[in-house]
Amino acid sequence: MSSSTDWREQGVRIVRGDQLDPNTAQTPGMSRAEAISRARTGAEALWAGTVTIHADARTGAHHHGPVESVIYVISGRARMRWGERLEFVAEAGPGDFIYVPPFVPHQEINASADAPLECVLVRSGGEAVVVNLDIAAAETPTQVDWVDVIHAPPTPSAKAP
Repeated sequence: MSSSTDWREQGVRIVRGDQLDPNTAQTPGMSRAEAISRARTGAEALWAGTVTIHADARTGAHHHGPVESVIYVISGRARMRWGERLEFVAEAGPGDFIYVPPFVPHQEINASADAPLECVLVRSGGEAVVVNLDIAAAETPTQVDWVDVIHAPPTPSAKAP
């Protein structure tokens, strides 16, 4: 550390909840608000904000280019579809984290008909990257019940003869 660093000006930044910026890249069906970015705080390696999906609504298909995304569900039920035709589906609820790798086509759906889906969103990279897609979605997606590669589901035991 250099004694010449002005920590007052180059240190911690606080972005108040009522100061989030809705003027960020958007996808139809959701409202994103930016909290942390290169422009707002000087962040070089991440972007963070909130996302709200209204009751019984879904976003358009999109991806985030070369950045990784983490979604933390605060309230509501998130139904995620992903793949070339959005052919896979899984759900997450309050307290759950969702990881979206770079370039993965996906869609967020509020699985609740009467409550908003509220999430915190963090991405690698200091800029908001959103590429909206025109995808013909699979009519019946394949349910993915387990996506955590560390805590694999139990293997069905062999039945004794």
